[in-house]
Amino acid sequence: MIRMQSTPQANRLHIAVFGRRNVGKSSLINALTNQNLALVSDVAGTTTDPVYKAMELLPLGPVVMIDTAGIDDIGMLGELRVKKTMEVMRKTDLAILVLDPEIGLANFEEEILKKLEEREIPVVAVINKSDLVKEVSEELISKVRERVGKKPILVSAEKKQGIEELRQALAKNAPVDYEEPFIIGDLIKPGDTVILVVPIDLAAPKGRLILPQVQTLRDVLDHDGIAVVTKERELKATLRNLREKPKIVVTDSQAFTKVDADVPEDILLTSFSILFARYKGDLEIYLEGAKKLEELKPGAKVLIAEACTHRRVADDIGTVKIPRWLRLRVGNDLQFDHVSGREYPENLTDYDLILHCGGCMLNRREMLYRLKEAKKAGVPVINYGMAIAQLHGILDRALKPFPTIHAMWVSRKQS
Repeated sequence: MIRMQSTPQANRLHIAVFGRRNVGKSSLINALTNQNLALVSDVAGTTTDPVYKAMELLPLGPVVMIDTAGIDDIGMLGELRVKKTMEVMRKTDLAILVLDPEIGLANFEEEILKKLEEREIPVVAVINKSDLVKEVSEELISKVRERVGKKPILVSAEKKQGIEELRQALAKNAPVDYEEPFIIGDLIKPGDTVILVVPIDLAAPKGRLILPQVQTLRDVLDHDGIAVVTKERELKATLRNLREKPKIVVTDSQAFTKVDADVPEDILLTSFSILFARYKGDLEIYLEGAKKLEELKPGAKVLIAEACTHRRVADDIGTVKIPRWLRLRVGNDLQFDHVSGREYPENLTDYDLILHCGGCMLNRREMLYRLKEAKKAGVPVINYGMAIAQLHGILDRALKPFPTIHAMWVSRKQS
C-alpha cells in the first residue's frame, strides 16, 4: 500500500547506498528518484556526512534514501566519515551496494557485505558505470551472484540505463517487517471508543499535537475505532458525557497519576510512550529494565536517551522530572548522562540502567539495534512511559492492555 507523502520519516523504509568514493552513489540516487537530491561531482569524496532524503519511490512508496561517504575514504577525516557510514547500518532496512565494473568485489566491498550480513540487512548489488566498459565480465557477475545471492543489476546512472530494473529489485527485496503493524489497532474492535488524554502545557508544540499522539489517533481511525481527544483537566467530564465506557484510555505519561485517579479500574489505561515502546521496540526487554529500576541503589549511573532534539522547557521530562523522581525513590547519590538525537554511546557498560524515550523519531530497526547493543553490554533498558508508571506505582495497571506482557511482569515480581 502506498502511503501519503506526509508519512513520518521514522515510518518509512530506509534505503542506504554504500560503495567506494566516486563509484556513482549520488548519481544513482538522482537517477532512481528523477531528482537532483544528491550533490554530484567528479571529485572523489564529495559526500561527507550521510545525507537523508524522505521521498516517494515507486513501486515501494514512501522511503528515506541515505547517501553515504565512500567506504574507502582516507586520512583522519576519512576515517570519521567511514565510521558515520557504518553507523547508518543501525537504521538501514535495505542496502544498495554499488560496485565499479573494473574493481568488482574487493576488500572494502567484502567488509561492507560482512557487516550487512551480521545485521541481516537485505542487499541489492549494482554494477554502475557499466556503459564505460566494453562488457561487464561474466566472472564478476557470477562472483557477485554467488556472494550476494542474487544477480547484480547492470546500471548506468548517467544514462539512466537499468534504473527501472533496479526499482523493481528494490521492491522485491524490501523487508515486509520493517515496522510493527499496529500502534493500538490490535487492542480495539470496530466501534470501540478510545480516549486520548493530551495535556497542553509548556512542552506542547504550538498549534499541533506531537507525533505519537497523531499516529495513535490515526491508528484508531484506521481500525474503525472512535477517538475522543481531551485534556487531563476535562477527563472526568469526558467520561461522564460518554453513553458507554471507553475500551481504553491512553495518556501522556506525565499525566499518568491524575489520569489513573480519574479513570475507573474497569477501564484499560496505558500511555502513548508505552504504546510506542511496543511499536518501535520490545516490551519484554523493557521488563528487565523495570526489574532493575526496582533494585537500583545509590551511586548507580543512569543513561537517559532521547531520539529527538526538542526544545527543553524548565520542567523537562528527561533532564528534570525523571531524574527528580528517581532521586526521590533511590536517593540523591545517582549519576545521570543524557544523549539525544542520533547520539548513542559506545561505552554502555559504564551504566547500570538505560532510560529511553518512546523512539517516535527512530525507525524500528534502529530502536531494536539500541536494545541489542544494551543487551550485549549487559545493561537493562526501560522505556520512559514504563519508568514513569513504575515510579508512581501504576505500572501493573499500565501493562494490563497487553495480557502476555502483564503476566510476565506479575511473574517476575513474584520470583
